[in-house]
Amino acid sequence: MSDSETEETKISTEPVDNAWAMKIPTFKAEDNPHGMVEESSFATLFPKYRERYLKEVWPLVEQCVAEHHLKAELDLMEGSMVVKTSRKTWDPYIIIKARDMIKLMARSVPFEQAKRVLQDDIGCDIIKIGNLVHKKEKFVKRRQRLIGPNGATLKSIELLTDCYVLVQGNTVSALGPYKGLQQVRDIVLETMNNVHPIYNIKALMIKRELMKDPRLANEDWSRFLPKFKNKNISKRKQPKVRKTKKEYTPFPPTQPESKVDKQLASGEYFLNQEQKQAKRQQERSAKQAEAAKRQDERRNKDFVPPTEEKASSSQKDSSSSSKVDVKALKAKLLKANRKARS
Repeated sequence: MSDSETEETKISTEPVDNAWAMKIPTFKAEDNPHGMVEESSFATLFPKYRERYLKEVWPLVEQCVAEHHLKAELDLMEGSMVVKTSRKTWDPYIIIKARDMIKLMARSVPFEQAKRVLQDDIGCDIIKIGNLVHKKEKFVKRRQRLIGPNGATLKSIELLTDCYVLVQGNTVSALGPYKGLQQVRDIVLETMNNVHPIYNIKALMIKRELMKDPRLANEDWSRFLPKFKNKNISKRKQPKVRKTKKEYTPFPPTQPESKVDKQLASGEYFLNQEQKQAKRQQERSAKQAEAAKRQDERRNKDFVPPTEEKASSSQKDSSSSSKVDVKALKAKLLKANRKARS
């Protein structure tokens, strides 16, 4: 073996700046000339409503997996799909890819999209969201928030992450490059934790623009990204009257007097039945007399004449002084006329 070949086979232990930029070497048939020793198979169940579609596209599925020397079987009686390896299969990981493909097809992903998983740089992720929110109403609202009006939010997530995303039932199926799958998972989990997806979409758009600028490649981008502030206020009804806590005392409170104690204190306990009844009757009649008196006062209130205030002496003096002296006024006017004529 030459020195150049040994250098290529050495594994680098130095830290990597950008792992996503690394190219994964392709696995070829020459790397595994003997093929697979044992047969491996995976099966998955599919719902009843997918039976018609799978029956139509199954010849295409068999043709697609045959290119990788795999076998596919569709059992309509049990409602299952099976993929198997053969003696000609040389890629040991292709059976895992085929398993992911039939899983996606069982979760309503069309075959045209699901077959992309068989590529080396494409993966899939099935995110379970059913157990993240306990209340059904909240779960439905947050799942709809992920889809958006007319699917606009979901479409923007697909454009930014280069992934195919399908929201159905209690799961979200994602299909695309591995970096995009990680971004989709973060968006979905934060949306179900009551963080609106628009924040993550804005962050992805800003990051995409910042990546184009070589000056900001080695700087911290946190100052450019939007910050989410949780402004949820507790909707629990507050009591109108809040009870203030009393000061702590080590001594227990005094025991309230019982009915018998009150009767002993007033002397009623020692009265016989007739005396008790007479006392109750007397109290009742006194209450009735008092109530009748209040009723009469209330009725006679309208017939009481109002008190008139007497005019004071100062008001009389002012009214007398305000009277005009007619004779003096006439004499004054005659004098003025004479002066005017002369």
